Amino acid sequence: MRLLLSVVLSLSLHVHAMKSAEQTSTSVFSVASDLTLTDAYTIDAPVHLVHDIEPVVTGDYIRVVVEIPTGSVQKWEVDKIEGNLKWELRDGYPRVINYLGYPGNYGMIPGTLQGKKAGGDGDPLDVLIVGQAVPRGSIVTARIIGMLNMTDKGMQDDKLIAVLKDSAFEEIYTIKQLDKKFPDASRIIKLWFANYKGQKKIVIKGYSGRKSAREALSRGISDYIANSKKAS
Repeated sequence: MRLLLSVVLSLSLHVHAMKSAEQTSTSVFSVASDLTLTDAYTIDAPVHLVHDIEPVVTGDYIRVVVEIPTGSVQKWEVDKIEGNLKWELRDGYPRVINYLGYPGNYGMIPGTLQGKKAGGDGDPLDVLIVGQAVPRGSIVTARIIGMLNMTDKGMQDDKLIAVLKDSAFEEIYTIKQLDKKFPDASRIIKLWFANYKGQKKIVIKGYSGRKSAREALSRGISDYIANSKKAS
């Protein structure tokens, strides 16, 4: 009887631990220290996360606002109007990706725009940063190594690929080097984006190198500046 009670207790504690882990994985588990969680779906920043941050540090190094940390399934995004972070709602419910967690820190480059005239979605440039998870809302420095070319609902929705500064990936400069040091890493990223919204909803065209990524960044900055002048 004692053995049976011990087993039942152990199983009960294990189930409780698993539930706690599940609850933690779907909560706001990490928020940058200078940000404020105003409610369950909004994180306020001391600056406008689109307009008040310079996009380029130097050379291929860029600033990125992390919306979704590595491994998370919560779909947060920067609100272009308010300049804060919001948990995207779908049909009144906070959106959760029905797939594996993000394969890198996902975010946007402030002061950029994917122009609709060029087939973009009118949002800031998206970036996937290869590296360890960092708190949601962090403004990090990363270096561009390439770009994943893709379309979503017929609109160009390319993702710049970058490596996190001061990480195990910092010495990576190209997609080829990434795969050499971390076999199949680019394939994992490509497969993830091809399937995270469901099969055949995203069209993946392949990778471009640093030159194309730099050109996309330059266009994004130019489009943002042009759009800002029109709005003023």
